[in-house]
Amino acid sequence: MPPPGPRVVVGLLAAWRPLFRGRLLLVTNTLSCGTLMAAGDAVRQAWERRLPEGAAGPPQPMDLRRTARMFAMGCSMGPFLHYWYQWLDRLFPAMGFKDIRTILKKVLVDQLVASPLLGVWYFLGMGCLEGQSLDTSCQELQDKFWEFYKADWCVWPAAQLVNFLYVPTSYRVMYVNGMTLGWDTYLSYLKHRDHLPGRLGIASHTD
Repeated sequence: MPPPGPRVVVGLLAAWRPLFRGRLLLVTNTLSCGTLMAAGDAVRQAWERRLPEGAAGPPQPMDLRRTARMFAMGCSMGPFLHYWYQWLDRLFPAMGFKDIRTILKKVLVDQLVASPLLGVWYFLGMGCLEGQSLDTSCQELQDKFWEFYKADWCVWPAAQLVNFLYVPTSYRVMYVNGMTLGWDTYLSYLKHRDHLPGRLGIASHTD
C-alpha cells in the first residue's frame, strides 16, 4: 500500500483530470483565463495601494469593479485561446525538437496573428466595460498598442516555444495561464496607469 502522501497526489490528479477533457476543458480554460487576469489586477492594485514613505492617511481601497472587469475580459479571451490552440495544432501538428522548424512556424504565426488580435481585444473590450466611447478606446489603443506589442515579443516567443515543444494541446491554455500572472499584472498597469494619482497630477500640470 503506498504511503498517504502519494495517495493524496494520485487522488488529486484523478479528480482534476476530467477538467481537461471534453466540454469541461472549454470551461476550465475560460475560467482560468478570467481568474488569472483578475489575480494579476489584484497584484497590481496591491502595489498601487502602497503609501509613499511618510504619506498620511489610509491607503486607497481596492477597486473590486476594476478587478471584476479584468475577470470578465479574461473570460472573454478563454474560448478564443481554447479554439486557437486546437486550430494551430491541426494546422502545424508537431511536438519535440524533431519538429523544431514547424514549431518555430507556430510561434511566428501565434505572434503575428493571436498576439496583436488579443491586444486590440483587450484595450477595446476594457474600454467598453469601463463605459468609454469607441473614439476614446481607439485613441488609447493607438497610444498603447506598440508598447504592449513590443513587450509581448520580449516575453511570449520563448514561453510559447516551450509550450509548443512539450505541452499537450489540452493543457496549452492552462500553461499560458500559469505563465501569465506577471504578464496580466503588466496589462493591468498599462491599462490603468493614466488613472494613478501621480499620473493625474502630471496630466493636470501639462494641460
